[in-house]
Amino acid sequence: MRAITMAAMTALTVLATTNASAQMAGHAAMTAPTKNIVEVAVDAGFNTLVAAVKAAGLAEALQAKGPFTVFAPTDAAFAKLPAGTVDALLKDPAKLAAILKYHVVSGKVMAADVIKGKGAKPATLNGAALAVTVKGGMVYVNGAQVTGADVAASNGVIHVIDTVLLPPAGK
Repeated sequence: MRAITMAAMTALTVLATTNASAQMAGHAAMTAPTKNIVEVAVDAGFNTLVAAVKAAGLAEALQAKGPFTVFAPTDAAFAKLPAGTVDALLKDPAKLAAILKYHVVSGKVMAADVIKGKGAKPATLNGAALAVTVKGGMVYVNGAQVTGADVAASNGVIHVIDTVLLPPAGK
């Protein structure tokens, strides 16, 4: 069982979508991270996410002590949204903040915790819960695949996902 868990953790780590996130995950394992979640996201090239976090007025909150777990959509994930969606959201900070808070969990949730527990249903800062599942050794969050796991920050951890998560209606 331990070998399966270790193999699954290795598979998650190898699937990082960018060289930057993979390098940071490896570097973080050797030293304590000094950059917060926003700074790590900037360095890793999460341009759309960082722009959205700033437009929603959440940058300061995600630079706070934490710890936080952020499920960070890549720029490609944002590009999968219907045309004009990102621009419209950037003009509606309240709606944008609700969506972004749906990507953040209070506390530090590492990939090994999810794999060991065979999934989870953590509450987000938005108030709604996520469905985190493990299928075939891969971790999914509401159907979005985690493509890079355990990217360390001084105030939490980032897990890279391939899809923007949309909260349930009314959240």
